Amino acid sequence: MPSRNFYVYILASKIGGTLYIGVTNDLIRRVAEHRLKVVEGFTEKYDVARLVYFEQFDDPENAIKREKRLKKWNRTWKIRLIEEHNPNWDDLYPGIAGAP
Repeated sequence: MPSRNFYVYILASKIGGTLYIGVTNDLIRRVAEHRLKVVEGFTEKYDVARLVYFEQFDDPENAIKREKRLKKWNRTWKIRLIEEHNPNWDDLYPGIAGAP
């Protein structure tokens, strides 16, 4: 049975903008849904669609625990985490989706 991957991700509306933290087993599909505004809700309302950070996990329990932990962090810690890995707040989606 092939192993599945799970992802915790952070989306931003712009550099230093509104943040959204989520968890999924298909990062490309889920971020595409946010970008296309397929589901009404927070990310659609605040135009949060720039993938600025993600982590990969082998099991859903650890991914969910990490998502819940990150959601409890204060904004300064979240921004520091993003900037440690992505200092320019580049949109990482084209790189993982194979888009230009």
